Parts: sequence; C-alpha cells; structure tokens
Amino acid sequence: MMARRGGKRIRMDDPPPEYEEGLQGDQLNESISDGDSPTKRMTRLRARGGVRDKPPIIDDDEDDFYAPVVRKRKQPTQRKPPGEKRERAERPRKEHAEKEQERIDIERDVTTDENSLYFIVRHSKAAIASIVDDWIEQYKQNRDSALISLMQFFINASGCKGKISSDMQHPMEHTAVIRKMTEEFDEESGEYPLIMSGLQWKKFKMNFCDFVQTLVKQCQYSIIYDQFLMDNVISLLTGLSDSQVRAFRHTATLAAMKLMTALVDVALLVSNNFDNAAKQYEAERVKSRDRRASDRLESLMAKRAELEENMDEIKNMLTYMFKSVFVHRYRDTLPDIRAICMAEIGVWMENYPQNFLDDSYLKYIGWTLHDKVGEVRLRCLQALLPLYDKIELKGKLELFTSKFKDRIVAMTLDKEFEVAVHAVKLVISILKIHPDILADKDCEIVYELVYSSHRGVAQAAAEFLNVRLFHLTADMEESKTRRGKLRLPNTPLVRDLVQFFIESELHEHGAYLVDSFIDSNPMVKDWECMTDLLLEEPGINEEVLDNKQESTLIEIMVSSVKQSATGEAPVGRASNRKVTLNSKELKAIQDEKTKLTEHFIITLPPLLEKYQADSEKLTNLLAVPQYFELDIYTTNRQEANLQALLDKISYIMSVHTDREVLEACSKTLEYLCTEGSATYTRCDVARSNIIDTTVNKYKDSIDDWRTIIAATDTPNEDEIHNVIISLKVVSILFSSHNLNPWSLFDSLFQDVDEIQSKNSEEVHIPSEAIVYCIEACYYSISWGLYYLENQCEKSNLEESTAELKSHLNKYMAACFELTRDGPTEPIQEAAYQSICDLLIVFSDQLCRHDMEPLRTLEYKSTLDEQLILNNFVQHYVFSLKQEVVQDETRIEELHKKRNFLASYCKLIVYNIIPTRTGAGIFKYYVKCYNEYGDIIKATLGKAREINKINFALTLLLSLIAIFKDLQQQSENNSVSRNSHEFADLKELAKRFALTFGFDAIKNREAIVAVHRAGILFAVGEVSDDPVAAPIRLLFLEVLNEFNNKLLKQDRKVIYNFLERRISPGMPSSRAEEWQPLVMYRNALLHGETDQAPATTKRAYTKKRRDHDDDDDEEDEEEEHNDPDYRA
Repeated sequence: MMARRGGKRIRMDDPPPEYEEGLQGDQLNESISDGDSPTKRMTRLRARGGVRDKPPIIDDDEDDFYAPVVRKRKQPTQRKPPGEKRERAERPRKEHAEKEQERIDIERDVTTDENSLYFIVRHSKAAIASIVDDWIEQYKQNRDSALISLMQFFINASGCKGKISSDMQHPMEHTAVIRKMTEEFDEESGEYPLIMSGLQWKKFKMNFCDFVQTLVKQCQYSIIYDQFLMDNVISLLTGLSDSQVRAFRHTATLAAMKLMTALVDVALLVSNNFDNAAKQYEAERVKSRDRRASDRLESLMAKRAELEENMDEIKNMLTYMFKSVFVHRYRDTLPDIRAICMAEIGVWMENYPQNFLDDSYLKYIGWTLHDKVGEVRLRCLQALLPLYDKIELKGKLELFTSKFKDRIVAMTLDKEFEVAVHAVKLVISILKIHPDILADKDCEIVYELVYSSHRGVAQAAAEFLNVRLFHLTADMEESKTRRGKLRLPNTPLVRDLVQFFIESELHEHGAYLVDSFIDSNPMVKDWECMTDLLLEEPGINEEVLDNKQESTLIEIMVSSVKQSATGEAPVGRASNRKVTLNSKELKAIQDEKTKLTEHFIITLPPLLEKYQADSEKLTNLLAVPQYFELDIYTTNRQEANLQALLDKISYIMSVHTDREVLEACSKTLEYLCTEGSATYTRCDVARSNIIDTTVNKYKDSIDDWRTIIAATDTPNEDEIHNVIISLKVVSILFSSHNLNPWSLFDSLFQDVDEIQSKNSEEVHIPSEAIVYCIEACYYSISWGLYYLENQCEKSNLEESTAELKSHLNKYMAACFELTRDGPTEPIQEAAYQSICDLLIVFSDQLCRHDMEPLRTLEYKSTLDEQLILNNFVQHYVFSLKQEVVQDETRIEELHKKRNFLASYCKLIVYNIIPTRTGAGIFKYYVKCYNEYGDIIKATLGKAREINKINFALTLLLSLIAIFKDLQQQSENNSVSRNSHEFADLKELAKRFALTFGFDAIKNREAIVAVHRAGILFAVGEVSDDPVAAPIRLLFLEVLNEFNNKLLKQDRKVIYNFLERRISPGMPSSRAEEWQPLVMYRNALLHGETDQAPATTKRAYTKKRRDHDDDDDEEDEEEEHNDPDYRA
C-alpha cells in the first residue's frame, strides 16, 4: 500500500484548493496547462526541458464548471451526424442512402491506410486479441516501428490526420510530436471518434478501450517491464492529456485510464503470485536441512524477488499516471473526461482495494459528488455502490462515510432522476453497513421520496423503507383476534404502513404510496390481512383502529386492488410512451385479478355493511367490483354474494345523497351489467329495479312540487330536499345508464324551459335542481344518438331521428339563453358545458354518416350563439377579479376555468366555430400564460393548420382589440409608446410572429395578409388636422414585429401598398408622431429585421445539413425559437 504523503493523515472534509477559492477563467486554464500549478508535477518531458507550446486550436467553451452560473449546453453526443439521419429517415431508395452513408463515413475517417492500427481496429472484424498479437509480433521484430504505429493509433483515434514519420525526433521526445500533430489538427467540425454518434462509432469506442486493455494483458509477463513500451506510451498519453485540444485530451485521458485499469488487474495478479511465492518459500525454508532442496529455495527466492521488483514497477507506473493524468483531469472542463475518471477510479478501488481503497483516493470521489453535471455525479455514485456492497470493506469506508454522508443524502433530491435513484441505493447500502451513522432527519428526507413523481426514485425510497422499517423480524409476537383467529404475519407491517401514510400528511397520494411498494413488498397485496384488520374485532392487547386509520387502510387497499388488476401505474407516474405488456406480464395481471376477485367476492358485502354510513369509505369500497373477474361469480358458485352486493348497492343509492358515493354506485353497476358477462341477466334486473325506484321517487317529488306551486303554496324544506336529491340521482344514473325508455326528457326539460323563460311570477325549482335537469337532458340527448346509431330499428329510424332533432334544438336554444342570462353561475356553467359538448357530438361529422336520416342532426351554431360562448369565456375565465381564498379553493377554481377554456378551444380546433372567434382568447396568451398558456398555445398550433390566412388575420384581430382597449383607456384616444401596456402588446405580437416558424414561403400569403390588414387599420382613421398623423399610426410599431417574416420580394409590394394609403406630407414639426411610419418604412426598405435568427452552435456539429427533412423543419424551428421553450 502506498504511504500517505508526508506521513500525515489527510483531512477528507477539506476540499482541494480549487473548491475553496472560486476559480475564475484564468485559473482554470492554468489547471489545464499546469504550467504554473502549485501542484505542478515533474514529468519526464519537463525534466528534459521540454516546454509545451500553446497549440493553434484552443477550446472555445471551457467554462468553469465549478462557477455558480452554469451555461446549459446540449450534449454534443445527442446530435446525430448527417449520415446517421440519412440512415434513419425513410427514403425511397435505400441503396442510395447506404452508399451516401458509406461516403460520409469515408470522409470522416482520418486515414485510409489499411495497415494502420486505427484502420484495423475501426474496420476489421477480427478479434481484438488477434490484432494485439499481430502488433506484438511486429514489436518483437522492430520495436521502434511498432511503437510509432501505436503512437499513430492514439493520434488517429483523436480525429487527427497528422502522420508520425520514422524520421521524426527520437520517440521519447514527445513534446515535438504533440506540437506537430496539434498544428496538423485542422478539422473544422470539431468532431472526433469518441463523441460521434452511431453504432459504428460506438463500436469503435468499445474496440479502442478493449485494445488498450488487451495490449497490457497480452504484454503483462515481459514487455511491460522492458522500460521502453510503457515509458513511451505513458509519456505520450500524459502529454496528450495535457493538451488544450479537446480531442487529444479526451482520447488520451480515456486511454490512460483504461491503461491504469489494465495495470491494476496485472498488479492484482502479480500480488497474488507474490503471496503464493512467499508462502512456498516460507514452506520450503522451514523444512529440515536434509529435506530442503537448496536449488528450489534459490529459485523461489529469485522468483519472489522478481515479482517484488515487478510489483514495485507497476506501482510506480500507477502512481505516476495517477498524479500526472488523473489528478489533473478529474476536474477537467469537459464533463465526459471527468466522468471517465470517476468511472475508472471506482473500478480500481473495487478490484484492488488494498492499494486504492484509501482516504487519499476516496477524497476525489467525495469532492466530485458536488459536480455541476449530472452524468459525472452519477459516475461517482456508481463507483461507490459496489464498494459498500462488500462488508469486508466497511472499515476502509468509515471515514469517507462520516465526511460525505450529508452530501450523499442530499443527492437523493437531485434534479437528475437517475442520480437520485443511485443516491438512494447508496444510502440503503450505508444503512446496511453503518446503521447508526444515519440520523432521523437523514432518513426522513428519503422517506418522503416514496411520493416522488418519478417511479424509479419512489421505488428506491420504498426499498429504503423496507430495509429500515417494513420488514419482518424474529421478535415480532403473534397476535389473535377476539374470536381467536391468528393474525397474518404482515399485520404489524400493514399497521405501520397506515401510520406512516397518516403521518406523511399527503392523504391524496395513496396510489403513489402503493405504487412505490407494490413490486418490492408483498404486504400491499396482502388483502386478507387488510380485510381481517377491518372486519375482525381486535384481540387482547391489540390496538383498535380509529376512524382515520380505517379510512387510510381502505384507501391503500383499494389503490392496491386497482393497480394489481390493471397493471397501470398512477397518473403522473406512468411513462409518457405507451408500454406494451408481454404475455407473461398479462398472465400475471390476470392471475392477480382472479385472486383479488375470489377474496373480495366474499369480504366486500360485509365491508359495505359495516361502513354503509361512512361516505368516504363507501366511495373507495364501491370501486372494488369494477376490477372483478365477473365470471368467477358463476364458476365459483358465488351467486348469493353477487345478490348481496347488488342489494347493498340498491340500499346505498336509496339512502345516500353524497355525489361521489352515488357516482361510484352508478359506475360499479355499469361494470356489473357488462353485456356478455355471466352476471348480466341478474345484474340487469337489479339495475332496472334501481332505476324504477329512482324514477318513481323523482316523479313523486316533482309532481308534489308542481301541485304545491299550482296551489300557490310554498314548498317546505323536505319537499325541496326531495326534488333536489331525486334529480341528483336521476342525473348520475343517466351518466352511465340509458334512462330514455322511462321517457323523462319532457319532464326534465319543462323545468329548464321555465327557468329560461324569465317569468318572475312563477316559483321555480331550486337552482341546484335546475343544474341536475340540464345535465340529465344532456345525457338523454347523448343516449338518444347512441340508440339511433346502435339499437334503433330501421322502421322507426326517421321518427326517432325527428324526435331527437326536436329535443336537441329546443334544448340548445334554452342552454344558450341560460348561458347568457342564467339566474346563477352554476346554471350558466352547466348550460355552457352542455353546449360545448353537444356541438362536438352533433358537428359536421354527422353529414357523412352511413345512416342518411342521421345526417339531418348536424347542429350549426349562429354568430349570436358563438358570441354568447365567447362572452362566457371572457367573463368566467379571464376576469381579473382577485379573491382572497384558500390555496385548495383557488386551485379548484383554476381547474374549473381551465376546463371551460379547453371546451371552447376544442370547438376552434375541430373547426366547429370559425378561427376568428379565437381572437378574444389569443390576446391573453402572454398576460395569462402561467394559467392557460399551454391550452392557448396548442390551440394556436391547430388553428394554423386549419387555414394559415384565417389564422394570421385572427392574430391581427387580437392585437387590434388590445390596441383599441388601450385607446379607450387613454386620453384623446392616443396610446403612449412608452407605456408598459404598449410594451406588452409588442411582446404579444413578437410571440405571435414566432408561431409561424422559419418557413417564409409556406407562410407567405398569411404574412402579407397581416401586413395589408394591419396597414389599413393603422392609417384608416385620419385626424381632423390635415397634417397630423393618423390616430392609429402607432400600430405600425406592433406590425413591425412581423417584418422579419416577409420575403424580400414582398417587402416592395407592402411598401407600395403603404405609400398608396398614407398622406404624402410628413411635416418635420410633428416628426415624433410620424416615427412609427418612419421605422416601418425603413424596415421594409432596408430589411433591418431581415436577419437569420442567431442559433447557438452546438459543439462538434457538422455544418452539413443536406439530409434535414424540410417538412419537419418548421415545427422544430418554431419550438426552438418560441420563448416558451427557452431555458
């Protein structure tokens, strides 16, 4: 083991000098060149007086990665080179694409010399070991030429086309070689093999690493000790790793680190051989003189001396390379280089812990845990994980753990999810080998991650909880219920889980908690244990579950049932891409579904009986049958339990008034009545009975109400309550079941019609009941269309269609009236929502229906009706009145407003109402971006696809509307150029202009139309003063934001159009008010804004764009230039 420097124990909590003093740019360059570094190493080059000249190619983006401000740059490896794009794109001529790809690859190759090592490793299909063997043979014959060949390999692998000739200086003088190669490194693109994307370059990188490691492995018995090969290779790689040319530095660092890894393997083997030789020598030495073989003793002594000498030499190589390369490159400006260093030092520590698992090496990983780049932090954690998995290394890691524990725990909250996952795994490993080092506050940080939106992080946190809290131990006592039934083993764990959930105070995230544990802890699927806790009376010394604990347990249980039966993660946890389950996974889900059905068929009726008075518990429990395998009712002869379930649903619907409970009953009844299931007949009879009861209650209550009103009496509270509740149940049942056979529409619509007739003399049913009437009528019309499309006989089709059309027309007329002048907000909202939905259902799609009578059902809204909808949105969605309310109420209100806006925007997107009706919506794009920006932006994109000219003029209408508002708010109808409101208007115009993308040809007509209409508006209203500027001339400044979208030839056309509509005189005495015209003219004449948008160059990216797909360019460019996409 290497001695500590100066015999002094290293303080691991002291960061290196560069962490203490915020490095500036100059200091960082010094760290790269190491010319004046305080830790300057004495390399062989410096010993010989070699001074590295500053190369002509300098990294232009070596920002200090330790600085507090981080510039976000896209990783160069994400950009596919043109050749790769060509490979993926769908081209009509595949052969041509392949030939083009081959041509590009040949152009990229730094050498075409088929005898060079680079070419062989890059293109040969032979095994790397055979390539190395061939080179060794060449080395044995002529080591100078073989060494030059190897040096050339490293130069070429860096992307340099320079050639090392045999007549150059002595190979040991590598400074001149590197200087010469730097001068010849003239690649403009900046790409080099290690960062190129594509399978062939990925394969080359693997072959490159394999070649270096195989070379050391094949030479480990003699050649590496000849003081020629390794000295030259190490010297070259050390010099290249110091280069300011990134390609040299990156490639040489990778080679040097892989070389060290291979040397570590050799050192381990030599160490083992040395130990064996020492044991053999000792065994031979202790033999008696007459049994001792003196020649064997001498050979063993010589062998041991040789192995010791080899060991010392390898250690010297490792120490030299560590100090010369690693110590300086672990903090390189290029994240890839830092990541390489961290990955390899982890391998050294794992493979050769007796030499590298020491505080003097561990500190580098500890310091780099603070790296600004997630990939580097990830490599640090990946390096540490295998070390903590080995219990025998516990002592060596103790100091490191105590110093860097806080940082590791903090990394569980890392913004990079992969880093956070590995950090949690590392904390688990620390918990296992150092259980006392983690404080409660550390554990609580990890506990909360089970509610993370990222599934990997949450599951890792659940594993931590399994290790710390939720695991069975031998000292857990068995418990029994009051009647003597033995509790299941998971009972204490389930109790702890319930308490954990309650203490988390995140009571709406039970599904997230279950999803975190469902794959790692069987307790969340132990439904028998859960139902026993709920149904069985507690035994002696058992704690009774309180109301909160019971509600929590039921929520956890139902979430577990849902996920087990569907295999779907909760909303927000699932992957964005659609995942197709394989047959094995589908079978596992089906088995779980069968298992839960067999259990809950028996236990659910008693649970409903026990908690029939608790709405919260009932809502959850009633969802369970929706995940049943219904055929099991008949195959397992459980018809009695089915009838018990139906009876409980019927009873609950007759006594409960809570909307969520009634909706759960209705949906469960819908599932039980699935056509084709074995339970359909029995369940359909039960459903009919429930509907009969509900309808009779409604008719009785509404008849009583109308009788009382006719007698001019005042209904009492019971009668009002009966009407409201009966209508609520009818509306909820109507949402899932077709109640049209009971002929309720006329009775329901009567109340809607009366409330919109505005007869104040009449006493109407309560507003809440009217809302239910509106909803029920909507469902009745929707079910009517479904009946016509799927069940109606041809003989009755025309008559039924005419009846539905009549219902639709009078219902829509009433809803439009209620939306405009409804007596209460809930009534207006219900009417508005019904209109938006029915406009989509009865849109022009019906004109193309196969059944000719149904084509007459299309409903086309009038301009007045569209104005009613627009006014509703303006009033209810965009009203700027601020109310002091609680956060939960405010969020619910925002959610409701977003739904209103989305309903209106869908009408525009589906071209049901004209695009121009969106002008009143689009003008809030900037002002209300945080609340509705995503909805408006999506609508803008879809509207543009419908018709670009109409879309462009709609945007102009939005801008004009805002400008007019500003005029009305100001004195003398004059808008101030310097006002904040006018600046916001220009910003909105700029955002609108960005929605057109960069394809000026596709948008040519639309942009010209914007300018023409904008000019007409700006110069249309003339002042009474004949020499004064038009009143709205300032609008040209707003219009100027669209100038950079004009083609050059269109500028002249627009200029002439402007000149024909502007008065010729521009008095100098009033130059200020004419400035918008001057600015707009100049932009048209000189093209001041006609500049290509500046785009950030990506590092190492080819300028060749031959293979870009023009069809996709517009949307891509729009996204990258829309401010919404900017970091």
